[in-house]
Amino acid sequence: MNQRQTPAASSRWMAFCGGILAVLLVAALLTAGCSETRSGPENAGGTDRLPAANSSVSRIEVFHFHPAHPCTSCIVLGNYAEETVSTYFADELASGKMVFAHIDGQLPENRELVEKYGVTGSSLWIGVYDANGFHKEENINVWYRLNDKQGFMRYLKGILEKRLAGDLS
Repeated sequence: MNQRQTPAASSRWMAFCGGILAVLLVAALLTAGCSETRSGPENAGGTDRLPAANSSVSRIEVFHFHPAHPCTSCIVLGNYAEETVSTYFADELASGKMVFAHIDGQLPENRELVEKYGVTGSSLWIGVYDANGFHKEENINVWYRLNDKQGFMRYLKGILEKRLAGDLS
């Protein structure tokens, strides 16, 4: 069997290898942006806090709404949320910029809060007061983190840091 290539075959081989290299180079350039680290709530476990100096946020309410007889998951959610707020936002709690409360949504005296937030069941709500008014959000993602306390706390800490910085996204 002849191992020598003709000049035309060698040229086709070089063109084929050049094409493969071009495809790999384009693929590397297209995926280079995927190596960026996330800076969202999933990666909020660091110790650095977002600057809130320019934030127009005047107050944040973190409310754990629950029924009179909460289930185990509801209790865990409330405990994790309270621990997160008291661990990472002690200064904000002391100053009144952030408040946390467990709210029995079935008690008549809590009706106004239940209506204000639009609560329909056990839930964690974050209310933000800024220059544009009041913004409320139910965070349902916390329910998916109940089996990972540290992950729950990192996640909620990241969300609350963003809200303190005025980021409502």
